Amino acid sequence: MAGVPLSLENKVALVTGGSRGIGAETVRLFTAAGAQVAFSYRQARERAEALVQDCGGPDRCAAIEQDLGSPADGRTLVAAAVRAFGRLDILVVNHGVWPSDDAPIAEMSEEQWRGTLRVNLDSVFGLVQAAVAQMDKQERTASGDEAMGHIVLISSTAGQRGEAFHADYAVTKGALISLTKSLSTELAPRGIRVNCVAPGWVTTEMSAAALGHPELGPKIAAGIPVGRAGTPREIAGPVLFLCTPLAGFISGEVLNVNGGAVLVG
Repeated sequence: MAGVPLSLENKVALVTGGSRGIGAETVRLFTAAGAQVAFSYRQARERAEALVQDCGGPDRCAAIEQDLGSPADGRTLVAAAVRAFGRLDILVVNHGVWPSDDAPIAEMSEEQWRGTLRVNLDSVFGLVQAAVAQMDKQERTASGDEAMGHIVLISSTAGQRGEAFHADYAVTKGALISLTKSLSTELAPRGIRVNCVAPGWVTTEMSAAALGHPELGPKIAAGIPVGRAGTPREIAGPVLFLCTPLAGFISGEVLNVNGGAVLVG
């Protein structure tokens, strides 16, 4: 009996923040599914180059060094991805910053507030704007009712229920949920599906200090019905699904991938 393929053959994807964690697993899964994948990184050059080789070399995967702190940065990255592989069918917005130190709102600096918004929101505007323009003008590779483009924004449970002492981060992730709904209404009639994945706690470098803390770590696990944090691959899998023809009738959805910790309809 033949299996059900999650295929991205003949597709080109751009994954931001792709050198580690959720982003790196997304790059691996997408190339395994047949896509050519460009991904951005900021500092981890050796890790990015190793990932390219793991995923089939420069004909299949391209690492692009790019800061993402402004709309112009986002547009520059999309242009580089198109230069690498000639087109763009999928955009996965995965990058972001989460200042790890608690910052009460009465004490949070304007520099931190603006810095988080620049990376987590301003650059997303440029990325989406340039990606949509590219998808609109290029020749379709899809056939029939299949979507001609996919955008997946990575939000967070913090964007759904807030996060005390991290208001800057929560605000940006909540905004990505609203952006998903706005873009879905606008772009679905043009064949571009826009969806969102909202992870909970995931075992990444960004969360390692909290999850490994002798007191806080067990409290976090106790608040997750499945009893543990997720793995990067468990987030990348749903992202892949949303970009395949099997998800062609899904648009504007916020997919909760959090072990049951936050149940949002």
